[in-house]
Amino acid sequence: MTHINRRTVLAMTLTALPAAGTPCRSVARPIVIGHRGASAWRPEHTLAAYQRAVDDGADFIEPDLVITRDGVLVARHENEIGGTTDVASRPAFADRRTTKTIDGTTLTGWFTEDFTLAELKTLRAVERIPQHRPGNVAYNGQFDVPTFDEVLALAQRASRDTRRTVGVYPETKHPSHFQRLGLALEPPLLAALARHGLTGPDAPVFIQSFEVSNLRALRQQTQVPLIQLLGAPAQQPFDAVLSRARLTYADLATPAGLQGVAQYAQGVGPAKDWVIPRDAQQRLAPPTRFVADAHACGLLVHVYTLRPENPFLPAELRRGDTASLSERGDLAAEARAYLEAGVDGVFTDDPATLRAVINAAKS
Repeated sequence: MTHINRRTVLAMTLTALPAAGTPCRSVARPIVIGHRGASAWRPEHTLAAYQRAVDDGADFIEPDLVITRDGVLVARHENEIGGTTDVASRPAFADRRTTKTIDGTTLTGWFTEDFTLAELKTLRAVERIPQHRPGNVAYNGQFDVPTFDEVLALAQRASRDTRRTVGVYPETKHPSHFQRLGLALEPPLLAALARHGLTGPDAPVFIQSFEVSNLRALRQQTQVPLIQLLGAPAQQPFDAVLSRARLTYADLATPAGLQGVAQYAQGVGPAKDWVIPRDAQQRLAPPTRFVADAHACGLLVHVYTLRPENPFLPAELRRGDTASLSERGDLAAEARAYLEAGVDGVFTDDPATLRAVINAAKS
Protein backbone atom coordinates (compact mmCIF):
# COMPACT_ATOMS: atom_id res chain seq x y z
CA MET A 1 0.00 0.00 0.00
CA THR A 2 1.29 3.47 -0.88
CA HIS A 3 2.15 5.64 2.13
CA ILE A 4 0.32 8.96 2.57
CA ASN A 5 1.69 12.35 3.51
CA ARG A 6 0.33 14.42 6.40
CA ARG A 7 -1.05 17.10 4.10
CA THR A 8 -2.33 14.92 1.25
CA VAL A 9 -2.90 11.28 0.49
CA LEU A 10 -1.84 11.60 -3.11
CA ALA A 11 1.10 14.01 -3.15
CA MET A 12 3.87 13.25 -5.62
CA THR A 13 6.36 12.46 -2.84
CA LEU A 14 4.64 10.39 -0.16
CA THR A 15 5.67 9.59 3.39
CA ALA A 16 4.12 7.81 6.36
CA LEU A 17 1.45 9.72 8.23
CA PRO A 18 2.85 11.30 11.43
CA ALA A 19 1.04 11.28 14.74
CA ALA A 20 -1.65 13.84 15.54
CA GLY A 21 -0.19 17.23 16.37
CA THR A 22 2.89 17.02 14.12
CA PRO A 23 3.32 20.25 12.08
CA CYS A 24 2.33 19.65 8.48
CA ARG A 25 4.13 20.62 5.31
CA SER A 26 2.87 22.45 2.24
CA VAL A 27 1.70 20.41 -0.76
CA ALA A 28 0.86 21.48 -4.26
CA ARG A 29 -2.03 19.10 -4.88
CA PRO A 30 -5.04 19.09 -2.56
CA ILE A 31 -7.32 16.07 -2.64
CA VAL A 32 -10.72 15.89 -4.35
CA ILE A 33 -13.40 14.22 -2.22
CA GLY A 34 -16.48 12.98 -4.07
CA HIS A 35 -19.16 14.16 -1.65
CA ARG A 36 -21.64 11.25 -1.45
CA GLY A 37 -20.14 10.34 -4.84
CA ALA A 38 -20.57 12.61 -7.84
CA SER A 39 -23.96 13.60 -6.48
CA ALA A 40 -24.44 16.48 -8.92
CA TRP A 41 -24.73 13.81 -11.63
CA ARG A 42 -26.24 10.71 -10.00
CA PRO A 43 -28.47 10.19 -6.94
CA GLU A 44 -26.23 10.42 -3.89
CA HIS A 45 -24.88 7.44 -1.98
CA THR A 46 -25.35 4.98 -4.82
CA LEU A 47 -22.64 2.84 -6.39
CA ALA A 48 -23.34 4.72 -9.62
CA ALA A 49 -22.58 8.05 -7.91
CA TYR A 50 -19.37 6.70 -6.41
CA GLN A 51 -18.27 5.22 -9.74
CA ARG A 52 -18.98 8.52 -11.50
CA ALA A 53 -16.85 10.29 -8.88
CA VAL A 54 -13.97 7.91 -9.59
CA ASP A 55 -14.40 8.39 -13.34
CA ASP A 56 -14.36 12.16 -12.80
CA GLY A 57 -11.06 12.09 -10.92
CA ALA A 58 -11.98 11.99 -7.24
CA ASP A 59 -9.19 10.90 -4.92
CA PHE A 60 -11.70 9.82 -2.25
CA ILE A 61 -15.34 8.80 -2.23
CA GLU A 62 -17.42 9.73 0.80
CA PRO A 63 -20.10 7.43 2.23
CA ASP A 64 -22.21 8.67 5.13
CA LEU A 65 -22.74 5.62 7.32
CA VAL A 66 -25.90 4.57 9.15
CA ILE A 67 -26.87 1.09 10.32
CA THR A 68 -29.61 -1.49 9.87
CA ARG A 69 -31.54 -3.34 12.55
CA ASP A 70 -29.29 -6.36 11.99
CA GLY A 71 -26.11 -4.33 12.39
CA VAL A 72 -24.96 -3.73 8.81
CA LEU A 73 -23.50 -0.37 7.79
CA VAL A 74 -25.13 1.21 4.74
CA ALA A 75 -24.55 4.48 2.89
CA ARG A 76 -27.33 7.05 3.32
CA HIS A 77 -27.27 10.78 4.02
CA GLU A 78 -29.39 10.20 7.13
CA ASN A 79 -30.99 7.28 8.91
CA GLU A 80 -34.36 8.73 7.82
CA ILE A 81 -34.76 7.37 4.29
CA GLY A 82 -38.11 8.79 3.18
CA GLY A 83 -36.39 11.38 0.98
CA THR A 84 -33.63 9.19 -0.48
CA THR A 85 -35.48 5.95 -1.30
CA ASP A 86 -38.87 4.90 -2.62
CA VAL A 87 -39.92 3.47 0.75
CA ALA A 88 -42.98 5.74 0.91
CA SER A 89 -44.42 3.97 -2.13
CA ARG A 90 -43.98 0.49 -0.63
CA PRO A 91 -47.21 -0.69 1.06
CA ALA A 92 -45.33 -3.49 2.81
CA PHE A 93 -43.45 -0.90 4.87
CA ALA A 94 -46.27 1.56 5.55
CA ASP A 95 -46.39 0.49 9.19
CA ARG A 96 -42.69 1.33 9.65
CA ARG A 97 -43.41 5.06 9.34
CA THR A 98 -42.85 6.61 12.74
CA THR A 99 -41.71 9.73 14.56
CA LYS A 100 -38.37 9.91 16.34
CA THR A 101 -36.11 12.54 17.83
CA ILE A 102 -32.68 12.40 16.19
CA ASP A 103 -29.97 14.62 17.66
CA GLY A 104 -32.63 16.88 19.16
CA THR A 105 -34.72 17.18 15.98
CA THR A 106 -38.13 15.52 15.65
CA LEU A 107 -38.52 13.66 12.36
CA THR A 108 -41.31 11.57 10.90
CA GLY A 109 -40.45 8.95 8.33
CA TRP A 110 -38.72 5.62 7.89
CA PHE A 111 -35.44 4.84 9.66
CA THR A 112 -32.70 2.40 8.73
CA GLU A 113 -32.51 0.97 12.24
CA ASP A 114 -36.05 -0.35 11.78
CA PHE A 115 -35.14 -2.38 8.66
CA THR A 116 -32.98 -5.43 8.08
CA LEU A 117 -30.43 -5.26 5.29
CA ALA A 118 -32.52 -7.67 3.22
CA GLU A 119 -35.50 -5.32 3.53
CA LEU A 120 -33.45 -2.24 2.66
CA LYS A 121 -32.09 -4.00 -0.41
CA THR A 122 -35.63 -4.20 -1.82
CA LEU A 123 -35.79 -0.38 -1.90
CA ARG A 124 -34.44 1.86 -4.65
CA ALA A 125 -32.70 5.21 -4.39
CA VAL A 126 -34.30 8.48 -5.47
CA GLU A 127 -32.84 11.97 -5.90
CA ARG A 128 -32.88 13.81 -2.57
CA ILE A 129 -33.03 17.38 -3.99
CA PRO A 130 -34.91 17.08 -7.31
CA GLN A 131 -35.61 20.82 -7.42
CA HIS A 132 -31.88 21.41 -7.79
CA ARG A 133 -31.04 18.28 -9.79
CA PRO A 134 -33.90 17.40 -12.11
CA GLY A 135 -31.52 15.50 -14.34
CA ASN A 136 -30.89 13.00 -11.57
CA VAL A 137 -34.59 12.19 -11.34
CA ALA A 138 -34.18 10.10 -14.51
CA TYR A 139 -32.17 7.65 -12.41
CA ASN A 140 -34.81 7.22 -9.71
CA GLY A 141 -35.53 3.56 -9.08
CA GLN A 142 -32.39 2.24 -10.78
CA PHE A 143 -30.01 1.79 -7.84
CA ASP A 144 -30.21 0.08 -4.47
CA VAL A 145 -28.83 1.09 -1.07
CA PRO A 146 -25.16 0.06 -0.93
CA THR A 147 -23.45 -1.45 2.07
CA PHE A 148 -20.18 -0.03 3.33
CA ASP A 149 -18.47 -3.24 2.23
CA GLU A 150 -19.74 -2.67 -1.30
CA VAL A 151 -18.37 0.88 -1.28
CA LEU A 152 -14.98 -0.35 -0.04
CA ALA A 153 -14.93 -3.03 -2.73
CA LEU A 154 -15.73 -0.42 -5.39
CA ALA A 155 -12.86 1.80 -4.23
CA GLN A 156 -10.37 -1.05 -4.23
CA ARG A 157 -11.54 -2.30 -7.61
CA ALA A 158 -11.28 1.24 -8.99
CA SER A 159 -7.75 1.54 -7.60
CA ARG A 160 -6.73 -1.58 -9.51
CA ASP A 161 -8.52 -0.57 -12.70
CA THR A 162 -7.24 3.00 -12.80
CA ARG A 163 -3.80 2.27 -11.33
CA ARG A 164 -4.21 5.12 -8.89
CA THR A 165 -5.26 5.13 -5.25
CA VAL A 166 -8.96 5.72 -4.67
CA GLY A 167 -9.58 6.25 -0.97
CA VAL A 168 -12.69 6.13 1.22
CA TYR A 169 -13.82 8.91 3.55
CA PRO A 170 -16.65 7.54 5.75
CA GLU A 171 -18.67 9.72 8.08
CA THR A 172 -20.25 8.28 11.22
CA LYS A 173 -23.78 9.73 11.21
CA HIS A 174 -25.54 10.26 14.55
CA PRO A 175 -23.08 8.08 16.50
CA SER A 176 -24.59 8.86 19.92
CA HIS A 177 -28.09 8.02 18.66
CA PHE A 178 -26.98 4.63 17.42
CA GLN A 179 -24.87 3.99 20.50
CA ARG A 180 -27.93 4.49 22.68
CA LEU A 181 -29.86 1.99 20.54
CA GLY A 182 -27.17 -0.65 21.06
CA LEU A 183 -26.15 -0.31 17.39
CA ALA A 184 -22.81 1.48 17.70
CA LEU A 185 -21.33 2.38 14.32
CA GLU A 186 -17.67 2.15 15.24
CA PRO A 187 -17.15 -1.62 15.74
CA PRO A 188 -18.61 -2.62 12.35
CA LEU A 189 -16.80 0.31 10.72
CA LEU A 190 -13.41 -0.86 12.01
CA ALA A 191 -14.26 -4.48 11.21
CA ALA A 192 -15.12 -3.58 7.60
CA LEU A 193 -11.87 -1.64 7.19
CA ALA A 194 -9.96 -4.63 8.60
CA ARG A 195 -11.66 -7.02 6.14
CA HIS A 196 -10.36 -4.85 3.32
CA GLY A 197 -6.85 -4.44 4.75
CA LEU A 198 -7.34 -0.77 5.62
CA THR A 199 -6.02 -0.56 9.16
CA GLY A 200 -2.71 1.31 9.26
CA PRO A 201 -1.77 4.99 9.30
CA ASP A 202 -0.91 4.71 5.60
CA ALA A 203 -4.36 3.39 4.60
CA PRO A 204 -6.21 5.65 2.11
CA VAL A 205 -8.96 6.31 4.65
CA PHE A 206 -10.25 9.25 6.68
CA ILE A 207 -12.95 8.72 9.32
CA GLN A 208 -14.97 11.86 10.04
CA SER A 209 -17.57 12.86 12.60
CA PHE A 210 -19.42 15.93 13.82
CA GLU A 211 -19.21 14.48 17.33
CA VAL A 212 -16.07 14.50 19.47
CA SER A 213 -16.26 11.59 21.88
CA ASN A 214 -16.47 8.89 19.22
CA LEU A 215 -13.39 10.31 17.48
CA ARG A 216 -11.53 10.34 20.78
CA ALA A 217 -12.53 6.72 21.34
CA LEU A 218 -11.55 5.76 17.79
CA ARG A 219 -8.11 7.28 18.35
CA GLN A 220 -7.49 4.51 20.88
CA GLN A 221 -8.73 1.78 18.53
CA THR A 222 -7.33 2.59 15.08
CA GLN A 223 -4.36 4.16 13.38
CA VAL A 224 -6.27 5.48 10.37
CA PRO A 225 -6.54 9.28 10.13
CA LEU A 226 -9.48 11.01 11.81
CA ILE A 227 -11.21 14.27 10.84
CA GLN A 228 -13.20 16.51 13.19
CA LEU A 229 -16.09 18.08 11.29
CA LEU A 230 -17.19 21.59 12.22
CA GLY A 231 -20.75 22.80 11.84
CA ALA A 232 -22.09 26.31 12.36
CA PRO A 233 -20.33 28.33 15.09
CA ALA A 234 -23.20 28.35 17.62
CA GLN A 235 -24.03 24.68 17.13
CA GLN A 236 -22.83 22.02 19.53
CA PRO A 237 -21.63 18.51 18.81
CA PHE A 238 -24.55 16.37 19.90
CA ASP A 239 -22.45 14.36 22.33
CA ALA A 240 -21.70 17.68 24.06
CA VAL A 241 -25.44 18.35 24.27
CA LEU A 242 -26.00 14.95 25.85
CA SER A 243 -23.25 15.48 28.42
CA ARG A 244 -24.47 19.04 29.15
CA ALA A 245 -21.10 20.43 28.14
CA ARG A 246 -20.97 23.99 26.83
CA LEU A 247 -18.70 23.12 23.90
CA THR A 248 -19.60 24.67 20.52
CA TYR A 249 -18.01 24.39 17.11
CA ALA A 250 -16.81 27.96 17.59
CA ASP A 251 -14.85 26.73 20.63
CA LEU A 252 -13.27 23.95 18.57
CA ALA A 253 -12.28 26.43 15.85
CA THR A 254 -10.22 28.74 18.09
CA PRO A 255 -6.43 28.29 18.10
CA ALA A 256 -6.70 26.62 21.52
CA GLY A 257 -9.59 24.47 20.36
CA LEU A 258 -7.69 23.37 17.27
CA GLN A 259 -4.73 22.43 19.44
CA GLY A 260 -7.09 20.19 21.37
CA VAL A 261 -8.43 18.62 18.18
CA ALA A 262 -4.86 17.87 17.11
CA GLN A 263 -4.49 15.57 20.12
CA TYR A 264 -6.87 13.04 18.56
CA ALA A 265 -7.37 13.95 14.89
CA GLN A 266 -5.23 14.56 11.84
CA GLY A 267 -7.49 17.20 10.38
CA VAL A 268 -10.64 19.28 10.45
CA GLY A 269 -13.56 19.44 8.03
CA PRO A 270 -14.98 22.97 8.27
CA ALA A 271 -18.08 24.28 6.55
CA LYS A 272 -17.13 26.72 3.79
CA ASP A 273 -17.80 29.89 5.76
CA TRP A 274 -15.10 29.03 8.29
CA VAL A 275 -12.54 29.53 5.51
CA ILE A 276 -14.16 32.16 3.26
CA PRO A 277 -17.28 33.83 4.65
CA ARG A 278 -19.84 35.70 2.57
CA ASP A 279 -20.75 39.34 2.94
CA ALA A 280 -24.23 40.86 3.21
CA GLN A 281 -24.67 40.59 -0.57
CA GLN A 282 -23.72 36.89 -0.47
CA ARG A 283 -20.44 37.55 -2.25
CA LEU A 284 -17.16 35.97 -1.19
CA ALA A 285 -15.41 37.99 1.52
CA PRO A 286 -11.67 37.86 2.30
CA PRO A 287 -10.45 34.53 3.75
CA THR A 288 -10.22 34.14 7.50
CA ARG A 289 -7.24 32.91 9.51
CA PHE A 290 -8.81 29.48 9.94
CA VAL A 291 -6.51 27.60 7.55
CA ALA A 292 -3.39 29.21 8.98
CA ASP A 293 -4.51 28.46 12.54
CA ALA A 294 -5.27 24.84 11.72
CA HIS A 295 -2.00 24.34 9.89
CA ALA A 296 -0.13 25.83 12.82
CA CYS A 297 -1.56 22.97 14.90
CA GLY A 298 -0.51 20.37 12.34
CA LEU A 299 -4.04 19.81 11.09
CA LEU A 300 -5.25 19.19 7.57
CA VAL A 301 -8.17 21.32 6.33
CA HIS A 302 -10.78 19.60 4.13
CA VAL A 303 -13.55 22.10 3.42
CA TYR A 304 -17.17 21.18 2.62
CA THR A 305 -19.19 21.37 0.31
CA LEU A 306 -18.73 22.89 -3.16
CA ARG A 307 -21.83 22.44 -5.34
CA PRO A 308 -22.39 23.68 -8.90
CA GLU A 309 -25.98 24.97 -8.75
CA ASN A 310 -26.59 28.73 -8.48
CA PRO A 311 -28.32 28.66 -5.06
CA PHE A 312 -25.20 27.14 -3.48
CA LEU A 313 -22.72 29.53 -5.12
CA PRO A 314 -21.69 33.03 -4.03
CA ALA A 315 -23.70 35.73 -5.79
CA GLU A 316 -20.94 36.85 -8.15
CA LEU A 317 -20.46 33.33 -9.49
CA ARG A 318 -24.09 32.57 -10.34
CA ARG A 319 -24.79 32.39 -14.06
CA GLY A 320 -27.76 32.54 -16.42
CA ASP A 321 -31.09 32.62 -14.64
CA THR A 322 -29.83 33.36 -11.15
CA ALA A 323 -33.29 32.71 -9.72
CA SER A 324 -33.24 29.16 -11.07
CA LEU A 325 -32.82 26.42 -8.47
CA SER A 326 -31.05 24.10 -10.92
CA GLU A 327 -29.01 26.26 -13.30
CA ARG A 328 -25.28 25.91 -12.76
CA GLY A 329 -22.75 28.65 -12.26
CA ASP A 330 -18.98 29.09 -12.07
CA LEU A 331 -18.00 26.37 -9.61
CA ALA A 332 -14.44 26.44 -10.94
CA ALA A 333 -13.97 30.02 -9.74
CA GLU A 334 -15.24 29.14 -6.27
CA ALA A 335 -12.88 26.16 -6.20
CA ARG A 336 -9.93 28.36 -7.11
CA ALA A 337 -10.77 30.72 -4.25
CA TYR A 338 -10.67 27.91 -1.68
CA LEU A 339 -7.53 26.40 -3.13
CA GLU A 340 -5.84 29.81 -3.01
CA ALA A 341 -6.91 30.03 0.65
CA GLY A 342 -4.69 27.01 1.28
CA VAL A 343 -7.10 24.14 1.96
CA ASP A 344 -5.74 20.61 1.70
CA GLY A 345 -8.85 19.03 0.28
CA VAL A 346 -12.34 19.84 -0.98
CA PHE A 347 -15.63 17.98 -0.61
CA THR A 348 -17.56 18.49 -3.82
CA ASP A 349 -20.66 17.18 -5.58
CA ASP A 350 -18.88 17.73 -8.93
CA PRO A 351 -15.41 16.14 -8.76
CA ALA A 352 -14.70 16.68 -12.48
CA THR A 353 -14.69 20.46 -12.06
CA LEU A 354 -12.37 20.32 -9.05
CA ARG A 355 -10.05 17.88 -10.79
CA ALA A 356 -9.81 20.17 -13.82
CA VAL A 357 -9.01 23.20 -11.64
CA ILE A 358 -6.31 21.34 -9.71
CA ASN A 359 -4.79 19.84 -12.85
CA ALA A 360 -4.72 23.25 -14.51
CA ALA A 361 -2.95 24.77 -11.49
CA LYS A 362 -0.38 21.97 -11.53
CA SER A 363 0.44 22.28 -15.24
